[in-house]
Amino acid sequence: MNGLSLKTLVVLLGPTGVGKTELGIKIAKEIQSPVISSDSRQIYKKLTIGTDAPSATVQQEVKHYFVGTHELDDYYSASRFEEDVIRLLAELYQTLDTVIMSGGSMMYIDAVCKGIDEIPTIDDKLRDDLKEQLEREGYEAIRQQLKILDPVFYRQVDLKNQKRVIHALEICLMAGKPYSSLRTNTVKERPFRIIKIGLTREREELYDRINRRVDDMMKQGFLEEARELYPFRHLNSLNTVGYKELFEYLSGSCTLEDAVEKIKQNTRIYSRKQMTWFKRDKEIAWFRPEEEKEILRHIQAGIVC
Repeated sequence: MNGLSLKTLVVLLGPTGVGKTELGIKIAKEIQSPVISSDSRQIYKKLTIGTDAPSATVQQEVKHYFVGTHELDDYYSASRFEEDVIRLLAELYQTLDTVIMSGGSMMYIDAVCKGIDEIPTIDDKLRDDLKEQLEREGYEAIRQQLKILDPVFYRQVDLKNQKRVIHALEICLMAGKPYSSLRTNTVKERPFRIIKIGLTREREELYDRINRRVDDMMKQGFLEEARELYPFRHLNSLNTVGYKELFEYLSGSCTLEDAVEKIKQNTRIYSRKQMTWFKRDKEIAWFRPEEEKEILRHIQAGIVC
């Protein structure tokens, strides 16, 4: 592994709609690298328009990893992403000195750059048992069970985030100990350089891009894509902004106009959460997307150091 010490991982990150995909492709071509996608929803098949996944044409120009590689009902997590990417990088670094990873999923990015705690793998039976309990007894029963098994994490977690609460309970039951006792937040040393590039825009400019992108997605057939996926709406892979709102429309809970407006609003909210998360990381060098030359100089300087 010492041979990887001179290799470099360029991490291109930023809020949704800021322009990571376009710039990532330009940088990948410049440094002759494939792109590792760090988008937790682009890994799933059939989520093409709703995740703004790179097109087949783009993927022919630049090789992409972790785009459309998993089935909708596959279980996937940040810890698995960490394992898969580290394994992939070891292969890529046999022939490449620099690789780019681009995306906005905060936990996935941190998992690769910093590592996450060793968490037991949840077996399918336990996961199915909790799903049945959720359907039978409701979310409140799940929440109360976590409160008993891990009162420390219960006080810290966003209780409205069902996915995170259920996952924490899965870990408690699988490990036989509180989830909070397993969280050490120890940063792992990586055998390669990491250069983090953050893309940013003025808030109003970003919001306008988000709004226009949602409109473009609808013109591209996002509603038709959601309609085809409606029978699978209970899957965690579809518990994401865009699909959830269109599922509400398809179930008759709101008008299409309201659903589209909710997509825009919730995407803007998510972009703020992303920036709040990223701003805590002092290793990120921030640029506007059009500062391509400055970004390439920054990358080159980091490689030379």
